[in-house]
Amino acid sequence: MNGLFALAGNQNSGKTTLFNRLTGSNQHVGNFPGVTVEKKDGQIKGLKGVTLVDLPGIYSLSPYTSEEVVTRDFILKEHPTGIINIVDATNIERNLYLTLQLMELDLPMVIALNMMDEVRASGNSIDVQKLSQMLGVPIVPISAGKNEGIGDLTLAVKELMAAQPPRAKLDFCTGEVHRAIHSIAHIIEDKAKAAGYPLRFAATKMVEGDAPTMKALQIDENEEHIIEHIVEEMEEHLHTDREAALADMRYSYIENICADCVVKYQETHEQVRSEKIDRLLTHKYLGIPIFFAIMLVIFWLTFSVIGQPLQDLLKDMLGFATVQFSGLLQEVGVSEWLRSLIIDGACVGISSVLSFLPVIVLLFFFLSLLEDSGYMARVAFVMDKLLRKIGLSGRSFVPMLIGFGCSVPAIMATRTLSSERDRKMTIVLTPFMSCSAKLPIYGMITMAFFPDYGGFVMFGLYVLGIIVAILSGLLLKGTLFRGEPVPFVMELPSYRIPSGKSVLLHMWEKAKDFIRKAFTIIFLAAIVIWFLQNFDLHLNPVSDATKSILASIGSVIAPVFIPLGFNDWRASTALITGITAKETVVSTLSVLTGSSTDAQLAASLQQIFTPLSAISFLAFTILYMPCVAAFAATKRELGSLRGALLTALYQTGAAYLVATLVFQVGSIWFH
Repeated sequence: MNGLFALAGNQNSGKTTLFNRLTGSNQHVGNFPGVTVEKKDGQIKGLKGVTLVDLPGIYSLSPYTSEEVVTRDFILKEHPTGIINIVDATNIERNLYLTLQLMELDLPMVIALNMMDEVRASGNSIDVQKLSQMLGVPIVPISAGKNEGIGDLTLAVKELMAAQPPRAKLDFCTGEVHRAIHSIAHIIEDKAKAAGYPLRFAATKMVEGDAPTMKALQIDENEEHIIEHIVEEMEEHLHTDREAALADMRYSYIENICADCVVKYQETHEQVRSEKIDRLLTHKYLGIPIFFAIMLVIFWLTFSVIGQPLQDLLKDMLGFATVQFSGLLQEVGVSEWLRSLIIDGACVGISSVLSFLPVIVLLFFFLSLLEDSGYMARVAFVMDKLLRKIGLSGRSFVPMLIGFGCSVPAIMATRTLSSERDRKMTIVLTPFMSCSAKLPIYGMITMAFFPDYGGFVMFGLYVLGIIVAILSGLLLKGTLFRGEPVPFVMELPSYRIPSGKSVLLHMWEKAKDFIRKAFTIIFLAAIVIWFLQNFDLHLNPVSDATKSILASIGSVIAPVFIPLGFNDWRASTALITGITAKETVVSTLSVLTGSSTDAQLAASLQQIFTPLSAISFLAFTILYMPCVAAFAATKRELGSLRGALLTALYQTGAAYLVATLVFQVGSIWFH
């Protein structure tokens, strides 16, 4: 049995949780063909050879955002075996709007009616069998969060593949809209068939005036004139525009079927509870301070209370393993230079970064809890007013929030922004958000200079990035990106207890990415740094690192950082290697100082920096241009190398200015 199913649904409908339930760990992440929007797919458990693709969360199939374009293109071009449409049963009227559009794609479809446990608990009910008959689509009631009905859904998918049931009913249009759709269908029937487009879908898109569909069907000027005449007649009879007419038609049908199938006495307990909580968390004045307070507690737990002991334990384990491995190499007679390469180069470089794994996993554990509970959607809503003052909407906060994890997917996520102005401005500002790759640097400096204030230092650095982003936004708003941000409309999902499995999978993905980077980019960087540190410009081995190739390069650049309070060639070299991956700043300094333990590294750093210059170093690190992967993503999204270079130059210039101010003002203050 082989098949390809698309999982489609509204945002915040439980789609990710259902995907994880259906596929378990049999999934991988990539990009959709030709675009940089993230794609997850996996094998459905119990159905060998059947692949499920998690499509972006959308509200309609109109190509206004990249998610809608990706979903449409995937279904129309990849020709999946069928569609699993997840519908939030607690908000069924709005969710069915997308369902009706998916039905027009004329593919076998099964509806997963999610959150039925909440519907039952509130005393409401849905006649699933009658609803299925009226739509002509099999419906399976489920609760993805509680793992209820997943087996029934898998069985329904299997039956859908075996029986190939009749297509969904498409007779939900009436009156003038019905006449317009069917009149246009007769005109474009042959062209829709030639293009591989479902006829009903194509005709509806012609009514909407959908340019991509018109181009795909190769509608000539005469046909376009006839179609426009039909649509104008419809608009005259209904006294409304084409898009409103289609929306009214769909919602009228949804109201009719819900009147017959849905009994709703009251809002669900989750909705009532969410409204009460939101009075505080989305408060006009308290919303933002509460968010910062929550983040401060998370940093305190991550970097002090829980994270530090776990990090120390892993460091001891890695140190013990390195010593044992070094002894083994010595016993088997490995030459001195090769042992130095392996131990002082690769092992020290990798272990210095790998020891921060518990901190990173723990941070993403807390962030996953906030995201899966529904709180992060509130943060975007609360931030909308603040972001509008710098020329952006609350929607831009979503990529920025992703930027706390990694700048690459954050920059990709700007494709969800409908305004080109907002999108470009967000790309420039997002790297100021402190990504997880910088955490090892913060941890290293904090360990050496501020061991008792780890959580506060981390919180301060994150706030610094946000402040610089705000100031940059104000500057760019009045210069390069004049104009007003687009209106921000966002659904606030009910608060829910996060799925343990979803949180663990998120943590595993981050840990896996971090470990992979440690044993690839950082491994290679550590070896290259060891070589450059141990040989001079004539490729002769040196015992004094100050005579090495690396020292020669670093010494040329070091004077540039004198206003920032440090001019040691090792510091400047670490910043250069940090462009490949931010974690290599730590591995570079560990290799260059020959530090195999925390105590040795702390002592070495105290020779390179003063406490004030260490803060300046951190300020520069958080703000200067991101890694090469993020630079490549910027180039791809802006569409030009020049734009990416100017963006990197601006970010590095801002970093230099802020770090200089930190050191110079600090020098006066503490003089």
